Parts: sequence; C-alpha cells; structure tokens
Amino acid sequence: MSKKPISFGKISFNFTKGSLDENKDESTSGFGTFGRTPIQEQKDIEEITDDLESQHVHKVMGIKNFGKKAKSFNVEEMIEQAKKTAQETSRKNIKVFSTENSLSKKMVCSKSDVIGLLPAKSTGGDVSSGESSDDEDLIGPPIPSNLIAKDPDKVQSGDGGKDDKIKGDEDSYDELSGSDDEELSFEKRIPNSHEVEMRHGTKAVVAVAVDPSGARLATGSVDYDVSFWDFAGMDSSMRSFRTLQPCENHPIKALQYSATGDSILVVSGAAQAKVLDRDGFEVLECVKGDQYINDMAKTKGHTATLNSGCWHPHIREEFMTCSQDGTLRLWLTESPKQHKHVIKPRQQGGLKTNPTACAFSRDGNTVACGCFDGSIQMWDHRKNYVNTTAVLRDAHQKQSEISCISFSYLGSSLVSRGNDDTLKIWDLRNFRKPLHAFGNLFSRYEQTDCGFSPDDSIVFTGESLQRNEDVGRLRFYSTKTFEEVMNIDVAKSHVIKAVWHAKLNQIFVGCGNGLVKCYYDNKKSLRGAKLCIIKTHRKKQSMEVVSSQQIITPHALPLFRQEKLRTSKKRMEKDRLDPMKSRRPDLPITSGQGGRVAASGSTLSSFVIRNLGLSKRVDDDQDPREAILKYAKEAEENPFWVAPAYKKTQPKAIFQDSEDDPSDAKKPKTDS
Repeated sequence: MSKKPISFGKISFNFTKGSLDENKDESTSGFGTFGRTPIQEQKDIEEITDDLESQHVHKVMGIKNFGKKAKSFNVEEMIEQAKKTAQETSRKNIKVFSTENSLSKKMVCSKSDVIGLLPAKSTGGDVSSGESSDDEDLIGPPIPSNLIAKDPDKVQSGDGGKDDKIKGDEDSYDELSGSDDEELSFEKRIPNSHEVEMRHGTKAVVAVAVDPSGARLATGSVDYDVSFWDFAGMDSSMRSFRTLQPCENHPIKALQYSATGDSILVVSGAAQAKVLDRDGFEVLECVKGDQYINDMAKTKGHTATLNSGCWHPHIREEFMTCSQDGTLRLWLTESPKQHKHVIKPRQQGGLKTNPTACAFSRDGNTVACGCFDGSIQMWDHRKNYVNTTAVLRDAHQKQSEISCISFSYLGSSLVSRGNDDTLKIWDLRNFRKPLHAFGNLFSRYEQTDCGFSPDDSIVFTGESLQRNEDVGRLRFYSTKTFEEVMNIDVAKSHVIKAVWHAKLNQIFVGCGNGLVKCYYDNKKSLRGAKLCIIKTHRKKQSMEVVSSQQIITPHALPLFRQEKLRTSKKRMEKDRLDPMKSRRPDLPITSGQGGRVAASGSTLSSFVIRNLGLSKRVDDDQDPREAILKYAKEAEENPFWVAPAYKKTQPKAIFQDSEDDPSDAKKPKTDS
C-alpha cells in the first residue's frame, strides 16, 4: 500500500517500504540504535496496544476478552479493490464495442457504468468472498435493505429495468397521493367516524380553545362561565374539572391558549382582557383606558367592550385585542398597565371603524383585522403601524360584522367569514378579488368561526339555524375545486365555534344550546377525547370515613373501654343514632324550656302574650267590676298575697260591740 508523500513547499520526500528496509539494515549494523526501538508499521502499534489492554483487563478482572472482536474495515483497501474491478470490467467491454453497432455500444456503456457502481460482491472479487465468509462474525447494525439492489438481474437488464423502476415510482406516488377520486380522499381526511358530547351549560358556547399539546380544552359561553376540560383526567361522563366566572357578569367572547400552552387569554364583554394560567387562576388584567379622552392613542387601554383577541404565534409574551373603541392594541404580559402599540383602522373617508375580528399570520409578521365597514386591513408587525401593507375595502358587505379571519398553515391564503352569509377565500399574492365566495351560510353570532384543515386542502365553517331548519351543520369545502366536500349534522341548534386541532386531528364544535361536540377518527386521531371514552365512570362514596388509630386496652374499665368494630358500616350506623355525632337538629317543643320557645311565638314577648295574656283575657262585653268581685269570696277564704305576710306579727283586732254604742256627737248632753 502506497502512502501519500510528505511535501514541504517544492521539496518532497518519498519514503517507501524498500527504503525503510534498507535503513533498518543499516541501523542494525555497527553500534545499533540508542533509546527505544522505532516501530515502523501502524499494524505493530495496534497489536501492542491490544496486548497491553488485554493484559491490563486480565490483571484487574481476570478476563482476557469480551467475546468476539468487532471487525475493522480498511477503507483505502476497499477503494483500491473497487478501482481494479472497474478497470477489469472496462477492458472486457472494449472488446464488445468493436463488434456491435453504435446503439449496442451505448447500451454496453450503460452496463459498464452500472456494473462499476455495483459492490465488489456482485463482481466476484476476492475481498467480497472473504467478507461473505465472515458475515456471521460482523458486530454492529446491518446494511439497510433499501441500499442493496433487490434483483440485480433487473438492474442489468437495460431498458426493461428502467421501465420497472418508473412503474414502481408511479405506484408509490399513487399510494402517497391517495385514491384517484378526490371526493373520497377528502372524506377520508375529515375525522368524523366518532363523536363525543360535552355539556357546558344551557346557553350558546361562543369560545372554544385547545392548548397546543392537545391535553386540555377551554370553553366559554354567554352565561359568563369558562369551563376547563382535562382529557387525561376525564372519564366517559365527560365532566369539566373546573368552572369559573373570570369576568364577573360579562359574556365570554374569545378564548385562546398561548403558543406554549401555559396561559390562556380571556376576551369578554368588558373593556379589560384577562390572562389566566392553566388551572384558571388569574395572572394579569389589562388596564382600562380613560373614556373621556378623544384620542385613543393617548389612553393606556381600551375604553369600550372587547370584540376579539389572540396570541402571537412565536412571541409567548405578546397578545392582541380589538375593541368597539375603534382600536387594536398589542400587549405584553410583563406590562399589563400600558399597551405596547395602538393600531387605528380607518374607513374609506378617514373616519374610524370598529374592528370585529383580528388575527396574526402563521409566521407572526402580519397583523390583520376585519372591520365593521366590510374591509380587511393588514399591517407589518416589524414596522410602525401608521400605514397598512394591504387593504381591501369591499371584502364583505358594509355595516356587517366580519366574525372571523384565519390564515392558512402555509401562509399564502386567507379565509374570512362575515355576517353577510358568505365565506370567502383569498390569495394573499393577489389580494384584490376572492378566489371563491361561498353563499347561503346564515350566521346569527358575531363569533361564527372558520378555518383551514391542517393540510390546507379544506376550509370549514359553521352555519346557524334559520326558521325552517331543524339541524345546524358544519360545512367543508375544497380549496382547489371550491366544491362542498361534506357537511356534518352537529345538533338541533346553531353551530358557532369550530376548531380543527392539527396535532390531535380532532374537530371541536361549540353549539348554541350549550353543547360542545368532539369529532375524531378512531384510526387517524391521537389522544384527546379517545383517552376519555375508554375510562368507565365510577361513583364516589357518599361519605368518606377517615380511620383513626385505635388504642387496645384489654383490662380497661367498662366506662373507658372502646368497642372494637370490624367494619365501618356498623360504626356509621351507631354514630347515626347518636344526636351529637350525627348533628341532629333540635326537635320541636310544645312549651318553652331552656330559653327556647314553642312555635306559638318566635320571641319571648309574643310567647307571653299568646299563652298567658290571651288565655286569661277579659271579654269586652263583661263588666270589669263583676269580673273582679268574682274573686272576692275566694280571696277572703284563702288569702294568698297580703294576709299571709302579716300573719305572725299582726295584732289581734278588737272590734266594738253593737250594744255599747257611743253617744251621738250631735246630740246635746243633758244633765241628769
């Protein structure tokens, strides 16, 4: 094996094996060499190091080696062998070129190129035969099967092999692209083989949000409630684990999880947006602006009711809200007391207009909003928000809300939903006319949703009930042919909100009767609602008894002895009979006792009046003198009040007899 010569500028030194042998013979003659003997070959170095390593292992562990040794491959030798085989095959093909015509020459040339590229095993070299004998001793992962030709005869068969290859590519393309019929492929892409129903309340669910990981769902309604659903913790009963009213008596209008899923934006009918954490606890509340200031840029926050809001797709601290005060405001979670930027959408004549829907593009570089005057306006997020980058004045009907705008995943298209009963698809590269407008889509709510499928091949939107209809539908349309692919009968109410989660491949729909439905495919959908269906609902025990430690005293007196109850059922029955442990309410009484009064009076005075005064009252038609003299005889015979008190100390009364009457004072005395 020839080594690459070492060169220093123009001077080169070629050391060959022969010269090394000569130097070796010269060095051994005479006095020899001083110091350590030079090692000439790399192979000797490897052998010495292997011996030293094996000796060290044998001393320490008592083991010489660990089974079979991994085979080492010399790349340079393999390259040299490949060159030799290529040269031999080219020499053989030269003879064929001289005998055949030009066409056959081209075919043979292609054969030689293919054979030259084949591994050494197919050409029958010595190295390949040696390697095939040691295949069982190879340690490590095998060669991938797609790198080895399945049938070398087909590869060397010229045009026939090429035809087979092209046919195989077509078959694989057909498998990737699906069936030839586009409608069937679209129907298969929509996950609607199964459905799950969740009850939020009794009023319309106008806000639905799923976190990016697909673990939790949040729903908001016009009944002021926000419910949180955890798919990993729910069972088949499909009950939310928390329901709260974050904005008091304001209806919820929009909910959205942040890009990381750790917080959720709550947009309500109030002028202040709130940010909650995953468990529903408040993190921050935006400041309210001064409603007496005319210039909205001079206030720190919104001064009128909010319409919508959303998070930035990449900056986790930034979110946007739009309000009836005619502004869009960008906020940072670090400073909720002051907005970051204010955007003022304008009408054709320069007057302000109210934004009803707002959205960020998928890359976060564009801020878009749909306004009450029927226009769609966009600004560049990287510049100041004075001038718009794109404006379309007559996108929808004037004086009607644009309920939703949504960007495609690729970022080249936009879909908008308006209360003028239309759904329109726009191409952002030619933002003048819609690609298509779908009509006859009745909408009653300002939050009616629309969006793209994860592969941008389908757009979907909900439809509200009209007078003659009984079922609300969720409609799907193709973005290429603009035909209706499918419509799903959701519920006997309005279909307002719809979210197609790309990671779960499930569709969540909010309805006007308080229901939230989830549609999924048993094969193509992941986790989400599929985790809850397989869990059976278990009823909790009505009373949970906490067992306390029992002190066993076998020789205790009967007064202090504790009864040993084997089951908690008997103990609960005994505690039920005890009025103190069972907390039995006071029984009704017939007369007053212990400070309590009977049902005759709630207070003591009323009790006395009803039971004492009224029972012994004097009739109005009776003479009071007769009523008092009625007790005169009884009082004389049985004195009770005055006479007994003076019985011991009262002197005996001496009365004058009738015979010894004194002389009349008026009668004059006469001398006898």
